[in-house]
Amino acid sequence: MELRDLPAVDALAVDVARTHDLPAALAVVIAREVIVEARDRIRSGRRADVVEIASERAAALAWSRPRRVINATGVLLHTNLGRAPLPEAAVVAWEAAADGYGNVEFDLVTGRRGGRGRFVAEMAAALSGADAALVVNNNAGALALAVAAVAGPGARVAVSRGELIEIGGSFRLPAVISAAGATLVEVGTTNRTRRSDFVAVVSDVDLLLKVHPSNYRVTGFAEDVSWAEMAELAAAAGKPFIADVGSGLLDARTPWLEGGPPAWLAAEPGVRQTVRSGADVTVFSGDKLLGGPQAGVAVGRTEAIEAMRSHPLARAMRCDGPRLAALGAVLEMYADARAAQIPFWEMASLPEDVLRRRSEAVADAVRADVEIVDGVSLPGAGSVPGEGIPGPVLRVDGPARRIWRRLLDADVPVVSSIRDDAVYLDLRSVAPADDRRVVAALGE
Repeated sequence: MELRDLPAVDALAVDVARTHDLPAALAVVIAREVIVEARDRIRSGRRADVVEIASERAAALAWSRPRRVINATGVLLHTNLGRAPLPEAAVVAWEAAADGYGNVEFDLVTGRRGGRGRFVAEMAAALSGADAALVVNNNAGALALAVAAVAGPGARVAVSRGELIEIGGSFRLPAVISAAGATLVEVGTTNRTRRSDFVAVVSDVDLLLKVHPSNYRVTGFAEDVSWAEMAELAAAAGKPFIADVGSGLLDARTPWLEGGPPAWLAAEPGVRQTVRSGADVTVFSGDKLLGGPQAGVAVGRTEAIEAMRSHPLARAMRCDGPRLAALGAVLEMYADARAAQIPFWEMASLPEDVLRRRSEAVADAVRADVEIVDGVSLPGAGSVPGEGIPGPVLRVDGPARRIWRRLLDADVPVVSSIRDDAVYLDLRSVAPADDRRVVAALGE
């Protein structure tokens, strides 16, 4: 192709928009970029197929549109796939709140402006046993807001070196604390931090912080200070104590599960238990073990929560109406003893024999080189690291990379995993109604 053969931007954009069902504005951007690139290639003596380059760019962009996928990885809270799927009640509440106007910040009793998310906050406080609560957009935001509001600008915050976590996406605790205007005072060592280490610095700091390392474990020659010990030490020194329990296990006793907490939850702190230990503020996620939408929940003493609510950063971190409605619906399920029906807990507690029957039905329907083998599902999203839930999975032999790609190209993309040159599908993280779609995708 010569320079004189390059198409006009408008002509290429029309073809891109029609072929890949993209808005005209995006098609024009792609067309302009591709023609500039093609011009550079031609001048340097390289091949330049404008239509091919534009088609590749447009197809990649079209596939990035938000869409539903089937999670067959066995990672129940898959961060890249949106973490916890919402229960039907939360979906209905979200849609109702998004479909028109709502009392997001309006008091229907007085007819005047009201507090944002009051009902959800009251629910969170009641379920956690705290005096008050506040909901923001995510847990990192809740922690930053708590530190900024409770400790104040320039505060010195003591935390164990073994709890200097990095959240997914290189989002590190020290950076969060720094953004809140505070300075970390590192205490103890990576593997061993004792009460005496905090005693040595408590008079020189403004706040004590304990963070649950929910995405890793320190094992072997290790020691840490318990939530109750931290609360006791802070109270004795007259310093506030913030507890970040991360994953959002509402109650370590899991009264919503028949038979009590499963073994894989043994090391996970419960929100109720942490509040009872004496923390001034406890923060946790709404979209992990709680099983709700992305949110950060802070529960604790009234004066601390009110300080957070009135802080300037609170506005930057607040939730919109649909998210509050969905979270409220999830909390109501806990309050009404229906938490076992939340999708995360349904998947996590699915009996092995039920999962095996579903796997056998898929394998029989496909009639290909599919076998059922032992596997392990993971809670995911940095929750309960090192722990898994055993159960059967499907193994598909053949050209693994090609099969994996074809599953992603299905009408409803099926996300699987590759190990040992084979494709694995774990139906624990697949809604039963989607088994037929998995069959169809494998059949192709």
